[in-house]
Order: sequence, then structure tokens, then C-alpha cells
Amino acid sequence: MKIGLLSDTHSKKGRSQKVIDHLVQEGAEFLIHAGDIVKPEILEQLKSSGLRYVAVYGNNDAGLIEYHDRYNLVQEPHYFKLGGASFKLMHLPFYMNGDVEVIVFGHTHVFECDFKNRTLFLNPGETCARDEPFSGCAMLEITDNAFNVTHYFREVGSEHFEERHYSFERA
Repeated sequence: MKIGLLSDTHSKKGRSQKVIDHLVQEGAEFLIHAGDIVKPEILEQLKSSGLRYVAVYGNNDAGLIEYHDRYNLVQEPHYFKLGGASFKLMHLPFYMNGDVEVIVFGHTHVFECDFKNRTLFLNPGETCARDEPFSGCAMLEITDNAFNVTHYFREVGSEHFEERHYSFERA
């Protein structure tokens, strides 16, 4: 299963739409937003992608509470299963114990992909390009034997996404 990940869109609707379109084009079957969505229009972009999705509240998302029942918004930490793997989704990196196979988080605006003690810690980085001149996202492909991660990033103003690949053997 291929899962598209984005985080920290911070109201940048154009950048979030480009990232969502790219993840869909690359074969994403599900989308995960790791928080700091800020604008309801970005929730609508997720919903309009045609894919199932989940989005967690970030520390800048208090204004989205009125939209909770219209979109698949969850509070952290949110536990679920997807693609045969157990997940924990959060925005703030506070619940970092390895009690699941995949931990998805945001907040730091920095891409992170680390595999420790049979747990994948994954932060797709910032989509908004606030701290760096790059807009980023990630794809997690889950197979029976591996977690394959692709980090996508594009320089602001460019249409081309660069990519880096990571692979970890599942226990």
C-alpha cells in the first residue's frame, strides 16, 4: 500500500495542492496530514483528492474545530491500522515510544526518517516552505517485508520534485 504524507501546510493552499496532486500522481492510495493545516480549504483539498485520508490537529489548528464533523480530523495521539501496519499519528513529537510499527508526526518542519527497534519514525517535513525554500512531502510504501519511503521536495517556484529513497526491513 502507498500512503502519501504531508505536514505543516500553514495555510499555503497552492503548495498543499501541488503536494497532494504529486502524491496522487505517484500512486498514493491514502493521505495522512500530520497537522498545522490552518485553513479549512486544505481540508477540502484532502477530501477532494478522491482518496481516503486522515488529518491530525496541530498546535495552530484550533480554528478548525468547527469543521471536525465535516472532515476526518483526529486528536493526537491517534492510533489506527493501515496497509497491514499499526500507526500512531500526531503533530507534536511527544509520544515517541515505539508502541506501533509506524509513527507519523510533524511540527519540526524537518524531514525525518528513522528506523529504531522495529519502529519507523516518519516526519514528511514542511509543505509550506516556511523555514527552507523547499516544499516537501513523503510516500510510505508498505509491503509484507519492508517499509519503503520516498522523500519528495521541490524548490519554491519549480514544478519538479526531487526525491530520495529509504528502505527498512520489517521484522
